[in-house]
Amino acid sequence: MDRRGSIIAAAASVVALSLFGIPGAAAHPDGQHGMDEGHLIGAGAFGNVEFVDKVDVTDTPDLIADVAVSPDGNTAFLANWGEPDCAGPETGGQTSPDAGAYIVDISGVDRNPREAARQIGFIPSHQDSRPGEGMQVIEVTTASFSGEVLVMNNEPCGKNAKGGVSLWDVTDPLNPKRLSEHFGDREPGARDTHQIHSAFAWDAGDKAYVVVTDNLEFPDVDILDITNPHRPRVIAEYDLNLAKEGGIAQPDLGLTDSFLHDMVVKQIDGRFIMLLSYWDGGYVLLDVTDPANAVFFGDTDFAAVDPELLESLGVSLTPEGNAHQAEFTIDNRFFIGTDEDFGPYRTAPFQITTGDFAGEYPSVIVPGGQAPAILGDLTLNGPVVYGGYGCPDSAAIPRPEDVPGYLPLQPGEEKTLVLQRGPVGDPSEPEEPCFPGEKAHEAALAGWDAVLFVEHHSGAAAEGAPFCGSGAFVDEIVAVCTSHEAFHRLFGLAPVDGPWTYPEALAIGTVGEDIEVGSIFDGWGYVHLFDAQTLQELDTYAIPEAHNPDFALGFGDLSVHEVAVDPQDPSLAYLSYYSGGLRAVQIQCTDPADTATCGLVEVGGYLDKQGNDFWGVETFVGEDGRTYILGSDRDSGLWIFVHQ
Repeated sequence: MDRRGSIIAAAASVVALSLFGIPGAAAHPDGQHGMDEGHLIGAGAFGNVEFVDKVDVTDTPDLIADVAVSPDGNTAFLANWGEPDCAGPETGGQTSPDAGAYIVDISGVDRNPREAARQIGFIPSHQDSRPGEGMQVIEVTTASFSGEVLVMNNEPCGKNAKGGVSLWDVTDPLNPKRLSEHFGDREPGARDTHQIHSAFAWDAGDKAYVVVTDNLEFPDVDILDITNPHRPRVIAEYDLNLAKEGGIAQPDLGLTDSFLHDMVVKQIDGRFIMLLSYWDGGYVLLDVTDPANAVFFGDTDFAAVDPELLESLGVSLTPEGNAHQAEFTIDNRFFIGTDEDFGPYRTAPFQITTGDFAGEYPSVIVPGGQAPAILGDLTLNGPVVYGGYGCPDSAAIPRPEDVPGYLPLQPGEEKTLVLQRGPVGDPSEPEEPCFPGEKAHEAALAGWDAVLFVEHHSGAAAEGAPFCGSGAFVDEIVAVCTSHEAFHRLFGLAPVDGPWTYPEALAIGTVGEDIEVGSIFDGWGYVHLFDAQTLQELDTYAIPEAHNPDFALGFGDLSVHEVAVDPQDPSLAYLSYYSGGLRAVQIQCTDPADTATCGLVEVGGYLDKQGNDFWGVETFVGEDGRTYILGSDRDSGLWIFVHQ
């Protein structure tokens, strides 16, 4: 279905920089955080942040995802992502059915520091379904319902997965009650709803709504009416790539991966304004006072030259995009956006080095995979072998030793398998598509050193950098994405220039030409400060290690993930920075009346002596009048801090 409201065009933006550090940052070699060996370690709290308490709910690495807090600040909810590898061998190939939401009582932390926070319950997700970024608790007061509602997204992690949004009555956190589960958009005649990556709900007075990220189609902005949370219904869908003439992405900079990742809605001057993080499309503002007829306000643009890299490394490279999550400051004067980036390297020019089509072709690192920089010579090279689609239900991937004439390789060469994105639109392959990390895991189990992914036909029609999907990596394996054209030329497959049709006339196990692809350090993600009225970018921030090549490998993920603003002080915000810990930043202006003079300054934070891996961050005002900060550590559970 496609109920597009009236969408009208506007604005753009530019950039600047600031970098700040943390005391005692060093490497720790045990590899417990993230896939890189080691992680940053610190000296605890510093600046204006004070540690209060923590609740360990797991010792499984990467199990915990988002955190949410009840409106009264008495209860926290932690998303249990489920077994990180979805269908690992330790579970017999099936997902461990443990995903859901931990319920944690934090009611005493702001009244009696000696009264420890504690887990008091658990809300299970459906088998093979898991919540991630879309967890939130809001107060809903309509004619149909009055109470606190926990919002949870559902993404697949196994064959029995269900999608959509789930709503729970958590007015009494000791007795959560199911309101509705797995509601959302679906294909005509289908029973199951689309999987969703995130969700955000708001009470608009007589009515209440939730917006979700539709993982499976454009339009990917789906809005549901949840006035009666027992019966949610889809009322609007939008594709913001169509929101203005020419689109919101910047293909001239290679930014073509434009889709909804996250969003918030806030009432500002009597209107409900949605702030959407649209990845390579930037940060977008919509007026959703009438959700069925949203009005497009404008979007930000990424600078032609990445200002962080130019300032910190002195190199001129295009930006990576990756608009991940954003929030308005309490006074609505600014908003702060976080660009998530798991790849501190981009590929040097990708080359086919043998055959009739030797030459350079476009390529990128697959998000979640590793760059050739993890290899001893920083370069991926050698002959390649075709492996099909590589999903768990696809045709089996061959082992390198079973490919006739492939081995032995020359010293310094890697065993490289070529896998297609999808299957999408291929009638000869009816199985469901899967994440590139799942494909890479199948390749690693078969003995391959690296995976060269190729985009599918529909992706090849777009301009700019190739895109082969992202996510679900559990192996430290080189993963590079190249164009469909390069794929045909690697194997001498007709037609070389398109248009292409499925199925491909190529047998699994076919040996292709030789390739070579090196690495260029381009840092991890960072934070943007925007003027909320003009959408002009005012400043950027990153921890210093994020733009230091000495910290590219072996220190965990040094990208920012999410931001939560201070509910009392319009100048303060808090960042969950994965292995960089929790960071507090302040908006400081040399001229308070001129936003152009404002920038981000680090003023505090926390990084444990054993390291942290913070995914989510939320804030609330305690009964003592102070601002409390909640962080979800992927490897342990809930951490609680207070602003001094």
